[in-house]
Amino acid sequence: MTAGQSHIASIMVNKDAAQVFAFMADPAKLNRWSFGTWETEVAPDGLVTGTSIFDGNKILVRIDADRERLSIDYRLGADPARLVPRVTVRIIPGANLGLDAGHCVLTFIAWRSSAMDDDRWRRLTSSHEFEVVLIKNLLENDRA
Repeated sequence: MTAGQSHIASIMVNKDAAQVFAFMADPAKLNRWSFGTWETEVAPDGLVTGTSIFDGNKILVRIDADRERLSIDYRLGADPARLVPRVTVRIIPGANLGLDAGHCVLTFIAWRSSAMDDDRWRRLTSSHEFEVVLIKNLLENDRA
């Protein structure tokens, strides 16, 4: 196993933090940016079933969004009763960091489970590095 049990990918977005939060918290938008949950189906209760673009495996996702803290836990797993928060997103308003008020910083934090081999972990970390760039461009070019 390679060193590290967590990974962070972060990027500045030229959009208001509330707008970025709304996009990231919307289960219907997940398939626009997440390679781990391609071809999504959203149940009436918000449970997302997605398909990995890499290996075709199915995964369940429940989005646990805290609007006040601009924080989102993506609870993942195969059993809807046992989903775990393995990916967290935080959106920090630009004003909190000395940036323009219309900007924010989008940060992904992922934790590696013991079941992930090196190849799967590398796919996840590489995906997150690209996904933050994709999200930035979707939002900044009003394609979200």
